[in-house]
Amino acid sequence: MLAVAAAAWFFSQFAQRNVETKPQNEASSRLNARELRFAAGSQQLSFIKVEAVEALPEPLLDPLSARVAYDENHTVRVSSPISGRVTRILVQPGDRVAAGQPLVILDSPDFAAAAADLAKSTADLQLKQKAYARTRELYEGEVIARKDFDAAENDLRQTEAENNRAKLRLHNLDPGASGGGASYALRAPIAGIVAERSVNPGTEVRPDAPNPLFVVTDPTHLWVIADLPERNLGAVHTGQQVLVEVDAYPDERFPARVATVGEVLDAATRRIQVRCVMDNPKRLLKPEMYARVTPLADTQTKLPRIHNSSLITEGLYSFLFVEKEPGVFEKRQVTLGLQGRNVSYVKQGLKEGERVVSVGALLLNSELAGTE
Repeated sequence: MLAVAAAAWFFSQFAQRNVETKPQNEASSRLNARELRFAAGSQQLSFIKVEAVEALPEPLLDPLSARVAYDENHTVRVSSPISGRVTRILVQPGDRVAAGQPLVILDSPDFAAAAADLAKSTADLQLKQKAYARTRELYEGEVIARKDFDAAENDLRQTEAENNRAKLRLHNLDPGASGGGASYALRAPIAGIVAERSVNPGTEVRPDAPNPLFVVTDPTHLWVIADLPERNLGAVHTGQQVLVEVDAYPDERFPARVATVGEVLDAATRRIQVRCVMDNPKRLLKPEMYARVTPLADTQTKLPRIHNSSLITEGLYSFLFVEKEPGVFEKRQVTLGLQGRNVSYVKQGLKEGERVVSVGALLLNSELAGTE
């Protein structure tokens, strides 16, 4: 406020000195009740900033506080299903991995035991198959009784079941296992990017560890979790389009869609979580970024968006200054739609592409009043 007041005083003093010491064609002149003209190169123009107006989809609410999160439908947290010690790490955070690619190698006695169980059950199966074949020949030759043949067949079926169990256990631990040794490869369940790693060489791991060893995600798919005030619950619904903004890219807005609206309010904040899904093909947005989510009207209409610093309020009406040509500014009344903390949307009186004074509107208004 002090800076604006000082600038206004300096502007008025400078304008007064201009009128007193410069020729009339170098000072500001009032073309009519709503327009001002400044001579080319006038010092007053250095206090003015003009921006072209951009039209955006009509919002329903002020931007909601939000954060970017992993899309859990495209994210896995990889833990080890068996105990072991890390001997080699094959990937680093930021690496792209394919589904089934090894992430880390463990020295695991449990894995060696599973491989040994499979080898033993395979050997037992081969022996039982031979015994069954001999028993069947003897039975068909009426050399042995039926009960001996049935017993041999039962032994074979039990050995087959044990062999299948050993195969399935080894396959569940490591689908690419060769069947021997104590080296166990922990693999990526999906294709994606290694986002996090919480394991080092020599680390002892176990199945009940509280944190995953790796987080693998597809960063082109993200969730945005917004906090919706209770009073605005009726303005947001599933399938609604929203715009996402982040401080890292102030001039960009990212489209997203409301996937779910929570069922329970937070008793302390009186807010409810809204989950939005969005595509992130350029990977500009990162999980845990702070964001702002603006719900859009279903009509898909677009309105010019201006900074609130452009607005001048006089009574019940709002005005702004539009640059009609270099050095010529028109004071124009506008009708506002949504007026937020930093920006507002204009329903009537302004078109996309027109150039609006975003800095110095109050000074122009004072100058216009002073030329009467």
